[in-house]
Amino acid sequence: MRLTQNEKIFFSECVSDLMDSDQVRRMNLFIQHADVSCLDHCISVARTSLWLSRRLGISVDRRSMIRGALLHDFFLYDWHEKSDRKGLHGFTHPRTALENAQREFELNDRERDIILRHMWPLTPVPPRYREGFIVSFSDKYCSVLETLRFYKPGRTLD
Repeated sequence: MRLTQNEKIFFSECVSDLMDSDQVRRMNLFIQHADVSCLDHCISVARTSLWLSRRLGISVDRRSMIRGALLHDFFLYDWHEKSDRKGLHGFTHPRTALENAQREFELNDRERDIILRHMWPLTPVPPRYREGFIVSFSDKYCSVLETLRFYKPGRTLD
């Protein structure tokens, strides 16, 4: 999955303020799947979403999709460790990620929906927008590659 040079430039422009955030960079401290950090996972999901929307010819708000995807797992804790958090991580982390993202950034409706609904169909309410469906699918795809260790940071991104 290769992004065009223009897509790479657009992607960087969309996420530059997010990547400047200390809180977003903290996602690099937490492992998401296998040995892939939460930040690398979110970057992979965002880039895969951009590539997929182009390949399928789906008209989307690319900026919102990229930003929502980059923040979809912005929960900032190690979900592998037992804690006093209520509920199972798979069901509760979208709300935590959304709350964290709203504290740090101004989000539009599509970005909020992407973050909150990305675990569908595990969570019952589907995304409201096409961007959310693309991110949800890309998240599952990237998660499988990472868990099976078919993904090395950077391999599916360029």
